[in-house]
Amino acid sequence: MKNNSYKFLAENNDYESRRQGRTRYTLVRQTDNIKKILIDGAAMVITCDDRGSLKVWRDKSIVVENGKIKDIFSFGKKKVDFEKFDLIYHAYERDGMVVTPGFINAHAHPPMYLLRSSMSLDRGNIEEQVVKMAEFEGKMTHSDYVLGAIGDFTEEQSNGITTTFSHYGSFEAIEEAAKLTKQNVVNAVSAISNSHPKNSIAMVERILKKKDKYYTKPAIAIHYVHRASKKQLLQIKQLMKKYNVIFTVHAAETENWVQECVKKFGNRTIFVLEEMGLLGPNIILSHAVHLTEEEIKLVKKRGAGIVHLPTSNKIHKSGIFNYATFYKHKAINQMALGTDSIISKNSLDLLSEALQTRIMHQDKKIVLYEDLFRMLTCQPAAMLKLGKVGKILPGYRADLSFWKLNDRSFIPYNENKPLSLVGNMITHGYGYIRDLMINGEFIISNRVHNVVDEKKLLHELQSAHMRLRKRMKK
Repeated sequence: MKNNSYKFLAENNDYESRRQGRTRYTLVRQTDNIKKILIDGAAMVITCDDRGSLKVWRDKSIVVENGKIKDIFSFGKKKVDFEKFDLIYHAYERDGMVVTPGFINAHAHPPMYLLRSSMSLDRGNIEEQVVKMAEFEGKMTHSDYVLGAIGDFTEEQSNGITTTFSHYGSFEAIEEAAKLTKQNVVNAVSAISNSHPKNSIAMVERILKKKDKYYTKPAIAIHYVHRASKKQLLQIKQLMKKYNVIFTVHAAETENWVQECVKKFGNRTIFVLEEMGLLGPNIILSHAVHLTEEEIKLVKKRGAGIVHLPTSNKIHKSGIFNYATFYKHKAINQMALGTDSIISKNSLDLLSEALQTRIMHQDKKIVLYEDLFRMLTCQPAAMLKLGKVGKILPGYRADLSFWKLNDRSFIPYNENKPLSLVGNMITHGYGYIRDLMINGEFIISNRVHNVVDEKKLLHELQSAHMRLRKRMKK
């Protein structure tokens, strides 16, 4: 499918014509290749430092060059030659901006965006819903997968998410949607899939052989351990080692599925992964609801990544994640948060997921705001082996989210303890960000998407959704 077939793609990045009189952008020179940007005087910068400690810095300017953060310095304390920049972002104007790293969504099924309203979540359990999902997805076309993923990525971007860990059966659709929306994506393709029964480990290896040629970062996925054979699990282990890639699996999402694993392999999920040599720092375990204490201790020992999905688990009646025991065994530094799919969450944002995490576990263990912020930024960056991503520091990728300080999400806060802004952001945060930068490029400016015409996109999504319902006769 060619890019020009998408009627909703915006034609240009004309920052100054959007929201006339309210823009913070000044184009120093007319160019289609903006490489050097000054973010001038952010009121607050919230980030983890090089040791992973959460910091709030006041009145900072940030220099971005060729997609990376080149320098950070105190606003007004350094002589700046503005003519050397292609673009100036006036972060100090109108009470100022809060700048955070772009959030990292550690578990998503992007094409399922097209299924919004298709699933009846008021009845049945997750096992029944999985069967129903496969029926819908079996009727979707490649165009549907791409369009659904575009809808997903653009909603994530509006919520400050700049990187997505995608788990899906169609690698090519995710690749195309990521490239069109300019979203950073770790693209885990299902080697064994309900919705894509023709997928195979051989197909996954064909993709991995060309892994450096893609826009996205390839990885391996299976839905559940009990859906694979021992031979297939060993083949996946070999691929992980040969191509140095991440493997992800829905782990112990329900006790019924744990028992399916016991029935097939004679042991619980984590112990099977350990026996097969798969449990280690290159595996990401999503959900991880029904783990025993011994399994949690083993997860910690092996350094496996954990993705907590409290809203999805609650909606699907999967059970309660044992945060207190993960905390007891010092495993929360291996933890991130994810949205799952649009049918498993009210909206594709991570701030509400962080709040849900805090609320869900407060009876047994308070989840600290600073720990939650790390779960949105630096920890998933480390888990997904992204390198210098997830922090606002020199040399790091310029993935940045911009939020208005003078907003009900932040105000009032304790000026003597600016870390209170993080608590406000998670507890009271709502609505979309104002501006978003990915790889040093403003993807959203003045709350307007610069790559996609969202009004046209919504029309396309609605039309495709109704065509799918017609094929399903629903």
